[in-house]
Amino acid sequence: MEKILTDKVKEAVFSLYNRQVDEKQIQLQKTSKDFAGDITLVVFPFLGFSKKKPEETGKEIGNYLQENVKEITGFNTISGFLNLVMDNKYWTDLFGKMVNDRDFGFKKKGSLNKTILVEFSSPNTNKPLHLGHIRNNLIGYALSKIFEANGYRVKKVNIVNDRGIHICKSMLAWQKWGEGITPEKAGKKGDKLVGDFYVKFEQEYKKQIQFLIEKGANKDKAVRSAPLMKEAHKMLRRWEDGEQEIIDLWNRMNSWVYKGFDKTYKSLGVSFDKIYYESDTYKTGREIVLSALEKEILFKKEDGSVWVDLSEEGLDEKVLLRSDGTTVYMTQDLGTAFQRYNDYEFFRQIYVVGNEQNYHFQVLVLLLDKIGYKWAKDIYHLSYGMVELPEGKMKSREGTVVDADDLISEMIDTARDMSEELGKLDTYSEKQKEDIFRIIGLGALKYFILKVDPRKNMIFNPKESIDFNGNTGPFIQYTYARIKSVIRKATEKNIKIPDKTDVRFEPNKKEIELIKLLAEFPKIVQDADFQMTPAVIANYCYELTKEFNQFYHDFSILNAEDDETRIFRLQLSEVTGRIIEKGMGLLGIEVPERM
Repeated sequence: MEKILTDKVKEAVFSLYNRQVDEKQIQLQKTSKDFAGDITLVVFPFLGFSKKKPEETGKEIGNYLQENVKEITGFNTISGFLNLVMDNKYWTDLFGKMVNDRDFGFKKKGSLNKTILVEFSSPNTNKPLHLGHIRNNLIGYALSKIFEANGYRVKKVNIVNDRGIHICKSMLAWQKWGEGITPEKAGKKGDKLVGDFYVKFEQEYKKQIQFLIEKGANKDKAVRSAPLMKEAHKMLRRWEDGEQEIIDLWNRMNSWVYKGFDKTYKSLGVSFDKIYYESDTYKTGREIVLSALEKEILFKKEDGSVWVDLSEEGLDEKVLLRSDGTTVYMTQDLGTAFQRYNDYEFFRQIYVVGNEQNYHFQVLVLLLDKIGYKWAKDIYHLSYGMVELPEGKMKSREGTVVDADDLISEMIDTARDMSEELGKLDTYSEKQKEDIFRIIGLGALKYFILKVDPRKNMIFNPKESIDFNGNTGPFIQYTYARIKSVIRKATEKNIKIPDKTDVRFEPNKKEIELIKLLAEFPKIVQDADFQMTPAVIANYCYELTKEFNQFYHDFSILNAEDDETRIFRLQLSEVTGRIIEKGMGLLGIEVPERM
């Protein structure tokens, strides 16, 4: 309909004012609930053609559309907005297509023949995943599914930061205080064990700094000259020189971490198509830097360090190789971007990385462009906000972060307690119950995080997230389970739900409103892609759930007054459940058939 209306508006403007109008000037949107109508046309762009007031221009275009589009039965103008009223038959015909179209709202995978890379997670191998990583992973995974639903080929990629000074801190601490401990001996996940030694390093490092300050050193000098930090930098140089003892220790401790990460990813329900490692890509980055230095795109300072000058681009100078030849994060990201383009020739590469890295990615794009990579403009940094707890920020170095595994377990435990209190799963086996508890707990966690626009900072409140009422995952899941219950009862009564609608049936006003909301789903999926935010999907699912619950409360389904009404309402329920399942699926959230 949007395409039909766009063409007819172009016709109207030409017929009424003898002017050609660009499609970009035609703005169609859903009519506000405060006004009568279904689709609103913004009239202001046409006032230069009509030379008339907004209301008069809107009335003239409205009359033309009503005469030439059979689905339009009326209109009204409010200031510069033309609100069009669609015939009920338009909505029932559209609903008939929904009933028969199992892929309603989705484009065929890969139909656009363009590849989007989505980088998310990007963990360091010196600590376990935490709440911040959970937000990152959920955003990246949901965006990947949304892009896929819009017809793109999508590759989910991860870059593991497995080298650098922070990794050496954990390694050095294990050497000094580990006494040969392993995850098996400790009875602990490998990523958590390594994280403990990272915290231990920071604790001992702070003691050394304080000792030096008490001996008369200023703070800056104490930070630089503390023995532990000097040892860590020496270890990094030994690693980059390929010293076997250090490489062996690095491989051993990283293997512990990877096993731990894999368990967390599996619990969270996310996966990757390819994992890149900084220990590989930094070498490519170094080659790119040295090549650009030869071409005098970069410059070398007296101490031997290599820099890029971005002052003409409004930034400053940025180091790419230190004076001792070691690389920095930017060097690694150069290599990673280059390798990914060679691997996939992406249409777009999206980095899901926190907003504290805004400057870093601004430099990365400018640097790639300066070196001569035309695809630099196809890189986009989805800068998401921080996630905090009601009690405030988390700090990895102090060991005060919310561990991802602990949070997932806590959410499942809370779902178990609440479900058992309701007592609706008493007839289920323990295995069935545990699966439902998992689905509810993870659904609560994922939905609470994804309903907030990624670009905003947020506070995660576990208790609020798992409420069975309000804008929560469990509320939507419960409604889906309610729909499936109605469908099961219909089956038990031998009522078949056909895949075609009765063209003679006339829905009531509430049913039409629900159909209108269902009809928005394809546009919602497109908007989530365009805006790059899963929150569009999440909040649509909530609005659809609310609308269905009002319908369910006001009208009987199985005990409807006649067979035609019963069948139509079952079809309406079935399509609603299907859209809820598809929408929540885009968020990586399962919906249980029973709760």
